[in-house]
Amino acid sequence: MSRMGHKIVLVADPGIDGAFAVALALHDPNLEVVGLAATPGNVSADQATNNIHVLIEQLDPPRWPRLGAAPAVEFDVDGTSLHGANGLGGVDFPTSTLHNLPSSEKLLAEIVKHYPGEVTVICLGPCTVLARAFEMYPDLPAMVKRLVVLGGSYHEPGNAGPVSEFHFFCDASAARKVLRCGATITLIPLDAMRKVLFSPTDLLGLPADSSKVCRFLRQIVPHGIKATSNIYGIEGFHLKDVLGVAAVAVPDALRTRSMRADVETRGELTRGMAVFDQRPWEPGMTNVDLVYEVNGQSIRKYIADILRLND
Repeated sequence: MSRMGHKIVLVADPGIDGAFAVALALHDPNLEVVGLAATPGNVSADQATNNIHVLIEQLDPPRWPRLGAAPAVEFDVDGTSLHGANGLGGVDFPTSTLHNLPSSEKLLAEIVKHYPGEVTVICLGPCTVLARAFEMYPDLPAMVKRLVVLGGSYHEPGNAGPVSEFHFFCDASAARKVLRCGATITLIPLDAMRKVLFSPTDLLGLPADSSKVCRFLRQIVPHGIKATSNIYGIEGFHLKDVLGVAAVAVPDALRTRSMRADVETRGELTRGMAVFDQRPWEPGMTNVDLVYEVNGQSIRKYIADILRLND
């Protein structure tokens, strides 16, 4: 299959929804995943690096992306209750790990510099890797085509604190640096991530049972369904990270408005809180396109279409 289209780098801390998003991106003929960069978040740095190897081996995409190792950073949060001890539903997938991987921040910089103005970076985890890359190479934000960042909350209660979304809570300083970097940013807040709930029937009745992609996904989603029910009292699972890929693959499924956004970095109760300055008497440049509406039908169709392609 010829792979022509949008060049993307995925920065991922692969839990269940992250694995789902990576699977779709790797098999979408209109996307060219040139890099898959691991970051800690849902899982530890070592586990995140291992998980991207698992994804590549289990999914066996038409074209393998370059891989990056997660930075050795520890966050004081734990995403394993939702995603399983290893982030992939607790399923043990044998894998062979490549040695001497470049760091994720170095990989990101190398790819963006090689394709200036062509690469969209989709951050499916904390912003740590992006912030480190931008600190190392201050000219990098201007060379990125677009950043798609999953993080923050507009009106929704937080999922890592009273008002804080998990990714921004993990590394609030990094999130602030990224929002202030000057790149074109599409920000997908928790409000949008929670718009589309996939029922157990949706997820366990995935099409194309004979495909590698569906066989893999069917092994990891049961844990997410059970954990969501136990933790949130909700029947089903939010494929939050899929919206990051959808922002590039099916942009008409998301509606945005320009906003001024920043991140609280120090509050005892508000660390990681996304702050949206809407004061009309304080003129200032907007810095994000905030996703406020999601067409769930379009997202579902996109998922079905990609999975069906790989039957």
